Amino acid sequence: MEHRIVGPGPYRATRLWNETVELFRAKMPLRKHRCRFKSYEHCFTAAEAVDWLHELLRCSQNFGPEVTRKQTVQLLKKFLKNHVIEDIKGKWGEEDFEDNRHLYRFPPSSPLKPYPKKPPNQKDVIKFPEWNDLPPGTSQENIPVRPVVMNSEMWYKRHSIAIGEVPACRLVHRRQLTEANVEEIWKSMTLSYLQKILGLDSLEEVLDVKLVNSKFIIHNVYSVSKQGVVILDDKSKLPHWVLSAMKCLANWPNCSDLKQPMYLGFEKDVFKTIADYYGHLKEPLLTFHLFDAFVSVLGLLQKEKVAVEAFQICCLLLPPENRRKLQLLMRMMARICLNKEMPPLCDGFGTRTLMVQTFSRCILCSKDEVDLDELLAARLVTFLMDNYQEILKVPLALQTSIEERVAHLRRVQIKYPGADMDITLSAPSFCRQISPEEFEYQRSYGSQEPLAALLEEVITDAKLSNKEKKKKLKQFQKSYPEVYQERFPTPESAALLFPEKPKPKPQLLMWALKKPFQPFQRTRSFRM
Repeated sequence: MEHRIVGPGPYRATRLWNETVELFRAKMPLRKHRCRFKSYEHCFTAAEAVDWLHELLRCSQNFGPEVTRKQTVQLLKKFLKNHVIEDIKGKWGEEDFEDNRHLYRFPPSSPLKPYPKKPPNQKDVIKFPEWNDLPPGTSQENIPVRPVVMNSEMWYKRHSIAIGEVPACRLVHRRQLTEANVEEIWKSMTLSYLQKILGLDSLEEVLDVKLVNSKFIIHNVYSVSKQGVVILDDKSKLPHWVLSAMKCLANWPNCSDLKQPMYLGFEKDVFKTIADYYGHLKEPLLTFHLFDAFVSVLGLLQKEKVAVEAFQICCLLLPPENRRKLQLLMRMMARICLNKEMPPLCDGFGTRTLMVQTFSRCILCSKDEVDLDELLAARLVTFLMDNYQEILKVPLALQTSIEERVAHLRRVQIKYPGADMDITLSAPSFCRQISPEEFEYQRSYGSQEPLAALLEEVITDAKLSNKEKKKKLKQFQKSYPEVYQERFPTPESAALLFPEKPKPKPQLLMWALKKPFQPFQRTRSFRM
């Protein structure tokens, strides 16, 4: 029997249901049975189905060894209701499934759960807010903007470093961040971390981002006690008598402690009081809204550290009231399970199994009653009990990253002349949408024209000596080779800017114009 690991992602509960149904239909042993003097081929008894499916679920890494036989019977009841199986006479739906010798079989075809349709082309892109972003809810239609006229002078200022001149700089203080800005940063960066850990392209299919309250995140991070438990402004959210009962069981003393009120069944009454209170909550502690997110994180349990980090972030999204109740409940459950002096709280169940079965549905439950709710909740509660101290801590990496981001946006910045703040504003214009063709043209040629104009200014500047001009042109060629190549396609064209002056002919010496020196020659003697 092999059960594939269903990883994190949207519709994980539906994928687990379909995977379990397909494996059950393919691997469940079928044989011939007799009932009331009649033989039936290719069928199985209810007890055989419970045995086989229970072993399958216990060995599956998607559910774990904590699955009980009772939970397996509940799942088979849902199989019968959804016509995954039928009784030997073809009845299904209204009939009840019990752990007995009644015969069942598979119908010719078993319907699988359809996946919800995805919204067309909607992706929830998490945007990190900047200090100059508009407040939430502000319309961006007809908002005056400063037109950026990129003339050659502006480009000369902005690219002066490239041509060898470093301009003076000045300090600019950023606008003060508002409370709404900080809250939006906490929300966006927290959701971005969760999306990265889950490995999803978007969170839209596991939670509604619009319902995430940034105030809850900030409160859960900073309003905590020394023990890390959330502090509430309204203490009536958790009645004092419930808190006292939880402390009583969490700190159950040794039998030698005479201060502990003792009578037969006292601890069972206290436990029942706590279970009744949590069982009557209007909503599970992990909320209906975050059900799919927590179920998706369950797919990471094979990587324990990653799963713990993902649960940390998901628990930050909880309302502070729910987070406090979850913290106190998990601490009580874990201490009861580890306390060897605690008397049995229920006959027939171990303490750990009792904790999981009692509080699973009040911790995790779907509003739509998903078929695998009980198994998924038991798996999550078991992992929470084993790792509650780490899971209910504030993730330091996330907190540090967000605090550094906020500090950066409040920090003094360096500003160079020629930036947008130095532009002389003309009459305000308005935003307008441009065509894709115009966008491509501006991207390709928008920066080429000012650079070409800057190059021409350097060429035609009469105040520069030829030596300085050659130096600037050489730097420009190194920084913007394409623009330079277009202006000077050949080395000869660049050489024309600096024509060679005609070399003066060497002056002739006066003696060179005279008749060259003739050596003395003997003449004919006049003597005869």
